[in-house]
Amino acid sequence: MGKVIIYSDGACKNNPGPGGWGAVLLYAGQIKELSGGAKSTTNNQMEIQAAIEALRSLKKTCEIDFYTDSKYLQNGITDWIANWKRNGWRTSNKRPVKNKDLWQELDRLVQLQQISWLWTQGHAGDWGNERAHRLASVAMRKLLE
Repeated sequence: MGKVIIYSDGACKNNPGPGGWGAVLLYAGQIKELSGGAKSTTNNQMEIQAAIEALRSLKKTCEIDFYTDSKYLQNGITDWIANWKRNGWRTSNKRPVKNKDLWQELDRLVQLQQISWLWTQGHAGDWGNERAHRLASVAMRKLLE
């Protein structure tokens, strides 16, 4: 099983508004960069989309250290999702889970991998986080042109 390090980030102007996502994957000395965006989205949606696209890009099962500066993403996939599924995709307040379709796709992809979800401080000089942020920002700016 290969070891992969992933950094992901999302960006959004006006939230909701134009947004971008970026991901950096490190594997066996190689670097792969991914990015994309949406004309009308939220920052949280872009954070989840970045994780989805990074995991979709993997061709086999891997051991992954996944770095994010989003507590929403980290807590959602490691803590909250079990209760959401148990409660029929409702929160503890009985409200529908926001971004359910994205969470369901991320959950499907996570089942195929062995992932450690790690939080990193955003905009604090972490190379991978800074690079993922730049990718997300560039993707967002392209939608503003």
